Amino acid sequence: MRAPPDITVRRALELPVLRRGLPEVVAGAERLDTPIRWVHAGEAANIGSLLSGGEMLLTTGMGIGARAAEQRRYVEGLAERGAVALVIELGTVFRELPPPLVAAAERHLLPLVALRSEIPFVAVTEAIHTEIVSSHYALLRRGEQIQRELTGMMLDGEGIPAVLAALATTLHAPVFLEDPAGQLLSHGLPPGFDGDPLDRWEVARLGGAGAAAPGTAAAAVRMAGHQEDGRLLVADLRPPLDTVARVALQQASGIVALALLRARQEEELLARERGSVLVNLLDGRIAPAAVGRALLAAGLERVPALVLPLAARAGEETVAADADWDVALRELGLLLADRGLPAVAGRRPGGTTALLLVALRDAAQRGAAVETAAELVRATLARRLGAEAAEGATVVAGRASALADAGAELRMAAESAASAAVLPPRPWHDVAGLELRRLLWSGRDDAELAAFARRVLGPLVAHDRQRKLALLPTLEALLANGGQKAETARALHLNRQALYHRLTRIEALLGVDLGDPEQLLTLHVALLAREYTG
Repeated sequence: MRAPPDITVRRALELPVLRRGLPEVVAGAERLDTPIRWVHAGEAANIGSLLSGGEMLLTTGMGIGARAAEQRRYVEGLAERGAVALVIELGTVFRELPPPLVAAAERHLLPLVALRSEIPFVAVTEAIHTEIVSSHYALLRRGEQIQRELTGMMLDGEGIPAVLAALATTLHAPVFLEDPAGQLLSHGLPPGFDGDPLDRWEVARLGGAGAAAPGTAAAAVRMAGHQEDGRLLVADLRPPLDTVARVALQQASGIVALALLRARQEEELLARERGSVLVNLLDGRIAPAAVGRALLAAGLERVPALVLPLAARAGEETVAADADWDVALRELGLLLADRGLPAVAGRRPGGTTALLLVALRDAAQRGAAVETAAELVRATLARRLGAEAAEGATVVAGRASALADAGAELRMAAESAASAAVLPPRPWHDVAGLELRRLLWSGRDDAELAAFARRVLGPLVAHDRQRKLALLPTLEALLANGGQKAETARALHLNRQALYHRLTRIEALLGVDLGDPEQLLTLHVALLAREYTG
């Protein structure tokens, strides 16, 4: 449906009240189809300064002036202020319109109309204003109708494609929905469209993000989770949008934004529900016999023979909303599925550790699956949560396990990821290499464990606080190299004599024999415990 016709200068001159004035267009006839915003009557010489654009001016000519220069200046003032027509009633001042006035109106393309019969200006303004208000009311009603129709489609579950198709029908042109990056999300076509929609889209988008190429129109679409807006893009406009079409485009952009918000909400709820399955499994609230059924409910298409638990703890500097996490986990699951690794991904509400169970065919698949999953986890965290989340992430792979053991293995992977956060970054950690750290991390609040670390290492820590040459790094290097002194000297870039001197000093401070494996083990455990107890 097209817009109700605007009240133009031409239509105004056809109204009965103006026809009684016997109007004659003497200049600017090519601008008679310009819409009238308002009607003003006045006789002041400076009346142009009182206008704001779009007015038809009614006058008897008393303020125009008798000299040619005054007449030209009068018309110039009206044109500069955007007046759409000058209507002069003959008889009071002019018997005929003076040539300089007519020439000035022609030069400025200002419709100039002579009324050869007297009519009341108040009746003219009333008639035209009634037409303007009626047109605005019809436009408002049509806008409300469009909104009801589009909203009804969404409430009926027809979705965004149906809304775009309805808009394309209203506008008689193809409509495209783009995300903030300019990626095509969906489109709608008018009845009878037989071209290639992608070709039309490529041509229409030449105007660039936020702009529209000739023959197109665009409206911004708010998109949850994005700093920038997407847009609705209309192509092949013939003729350009009228007022109702503009209203339809704006109404549709709002409805689509709400629909996208609703879709995101559904996606978040789905991601959170899958996360709750993993949390319940990790916390032991799902019986071993029910694990397969729970994984099917969480999105796996079939019950796997084995599962690979993974936990990915985001970097400490990560700042991300729940919605961002939900989108990231949803995307991660899709990416893994695309690589032939069906998976359930989730997290504990408010947490910063992603939990995954990846379906495996057999145990031999574990190595390749871990490499792929770790790579996708880091890429997804970087893309959705920021570089800090990926760069500081700790990824831990558990053992390939039967479904009955999935909960326990997933819990070990999550705890191991927390314990490994103090380690230097690496692509991923194997849970088998973190057993001791996980055990000590789980006792991080145990006063006895903290006292053990202080008792074993206290004299050495006190020494390092008071002396310029710290000995604790030497002990750490010795333990990291399995007590091998030659390897330790190379790691510290020391000659053997210097290393032996330091080791002797450590033995004296701690009262230990660094050649005793049992005492070395005690020192190793104490050092690890100190990392978690402070």
